[in-house]
Amino acid sequence: MTQAVVATAFGGPDVLSVVDVDVPEPQAGEVTIDVRGAGINPVDYKFYSGAFGSDQSQLPMHLGMEVSGVVSAAAPDAQGPAGPVAVDDEVIGFGINGGYAGQVTVPASAVYPKPVNLSWEQAAGLSLTGVTAYHLLEATGVSSGDTVLIHAVSGGVGLTAAQLAVERGARVIGTASESRHESLRSYGVVPVAYGDGLADRVREVAPSGVDVALDTVGTDEAVDVSLELVADRHRIATIAAFGRAPEAGIQLLGNGPGADPGEDIRSRGRLVLTGLASEGKLDVVVAQTFPLDRAADAHRLVADGHAGGKVVLVP
Repeated sequence: MTQAVVATAFGGPDVLSVVDVDVPEPQAGEVTIDVRGAGINPVDYKFYSGAFGSDQSQLPMHLGMEVSGVVSAAAPDAQGPAGPVAVDDEVIGFGINGGYAGQVTVPASAVYPKPVNLSWEQAAGLSLTGVTAYHLLEATGVSSGDTVLIHAVSGGVGLTAAQLAVERGARVIGTASESRHESLRSYGVVPVAYGDGLADRVREVAPSGVDVALDTVGTDEAVDVSLELVADRHRIATIAAFGRAPEAGIQLLGNGPGADPGEDIRSRGRLVLTGLASEGKLDVVVAQTFPLDRAADAHRLVADGHAGGKVVLVP
């Protein structure tokens, strides 16, 4: 028996409750993880908000797709993408269901080693933003010598994409509020303020032009400026502008309607990310942590869109 956060109805964060649940023994190809951190992502609250439908048979709805923790039980054939998974392994679990819990039993295929230099909270927040950022760079072919414009660079996906692009030898320009500019420079990002005149401000710092634009926010400004500055529309990608992307002829990535999910790319990206993190080349900024019984407060913070990093539940 363990505690878990579930949505008991469709609606806002007030529908979240902590309940006692049984923890199944791992069957063939499964492991049980003692959860040390559970990453929160905007898609989590979309599931119970009704944005993806309101089928009452889905209730109570277990939430959480990424965790860090210690393996407490494992089937003999438990095999992850990095090799066998065994009891006492420190791991990340990603692409799972029900991670907002003290313990969770999951397929070993979703489990891989936690970088030793990341905290439990950082490790819990690495995967979804990380593979999304990796997908953006792979889809647009970011490489050494490119100048890359990232909209909303101080967000989770944006900051990870910036670090990955810098690691590849690209020059990164990122839009953010001025309060974030100093910290962004420490990651090698050239920050610019968003708002009226954005395209001109980008031209001032990139007189030779912009090769790639990555949109993580989905505003008309982000799309319009990307189209104005980047000649090759295949090198513009968004994870949020679902209404604009098809008409503009730019890449739409992710799991929304009409988007390219990039499953193979994202699967490959998991171990790329942990490898870079292990080498100290990828930082995960954790903005705040909450206990399970304050999951509703954590979701309100994430929904606000200005957390300034990952928000993590700590059982």
